[in-house]
Amino acid sequence: MKKRTSFPAMTAAIAVSLMAAATSGCSSQRQNPAPPASKTEQESIETSASKTEQESIGTPAPETEQESPETPALEKEFSPLKLRIAYMPNMGSASAIIAARDGGFFDEVGITAELVQFQGGPAEIAAMASGDIDISQIGHGAHALCIEGQAQIFGLDLYGKSDEVIANREKGIEKITDLAGKRVAVTAGTSSEIVLDMALESAGMSRDELELVEMDANGAVTAMISGNVDACASWSPSTNIIRDRMGEKAVVLAGNADFFDRVAFPGSFIATEGFGRENREALVRFYAAILKAMDYRKENVEEVCRWLAKEIEADPEDILATKDNYEWLIAQDVRDSLDDGSLKRCYESQQQVFLDSGRISGKVEAEEYVMFSVMQEALDLYQELQ
Repeated sequence: MKKRTSFPAMTAAIAVSLMAAATSGCSSQRQNPAPPASKTEQESIETSASKTEQESIGTPAPETEQESPETPALEKEFSPLKLRIAYMPNMGSASAIIAARDGGFFDEVGITAELVQFQGGPAEIAAMASGDIDISQIGHGAHALCIEGQAQIFGLDLYGKSDEVIANREKGIEKITDLAGKRVAVTAGTSSEIVLDMALESAGMSRDELELVEMDANGAVTAMISGNVDACASWSPSTNIIRDRMGEKAVVLAGNADFFDRVAFPGSFIATEGFGRENREALVRFYAAILKAMDYRKENVEEVCRWLAKEIEADPEDILATKDNYEWLIAQDVRDSLDDGSLKRCYESQQQVFLDSGRISGKVEAEEYVMFSVMQEALDLYQELQ
């Protein structure tokens, strides 16, 4: 089995390559959720929810003529806002969103979150383009679509290390070069596909030497266990399930940690350019709540795992098994990486990987697709909420 990089070694590699956010700083203590809205406010929210999606999603709800004198001052600063948020059913994509909702941090900024599950970043971006989704969380691979102008990044969430290329030993596979002529399941546009491409490149191979089969994460699990494919490129919890079910037959050929000397693997929050232009305040409020959720997640990751398991109706133990597959960032990490420029360098290094692989055709300045100013405004609002 391929030797895996330890967590300390991974963290050091990110720091040396100047592609990860600073990991110093202490996390904030959880804030108490805001008190329930007054009857008047609740009626206003319900009035907003009854509108068509075109009118209500991403748009402040109408205010009532009179505010209840019992409403806390902080709540009065934010008009009720409903956002449709896309996520994938894993800790890398959904943890901050679930923590913000179940921890009450969306409530603090007047946001009602409607969560919609997807199986990959490209599908999320397509849903945003059609107007069905307002905000999405994406992994490394889908960032290429942002560089190409299909969406804009407005918030850093985490760094991933859960993507793996796994093969079946019984199919005569022990190393990457053994994949020649084999059936390999892959989900296009995902970070696991990028790991596969980088592993092939390192071995002097190309995708043309493989029989690639397009599948979503759930399909890859079934196909691997049944033997319908010889290998797959996927991510947790799918990779954990495959290794558990296949036992010694499963061999890990490559993972994120093998390439930390070249690139970090960020998970980011995105929106279309049009939505961001018309709803900038919504992005700021949303990410300020996410920053508080990130602080909470860092100190309470097992609780967040259980919240997510309940949301997606998964076995809590399967989700808990993935809690060490990510670099859990906090608000101070984001602030430090903005201040010292390492966040910009992270996205630039990521773009270089896409250029080197031919995934994108030309270089784009990071400021054209990363909304650094929204991150800064959200950090300022986050500080006010402390």
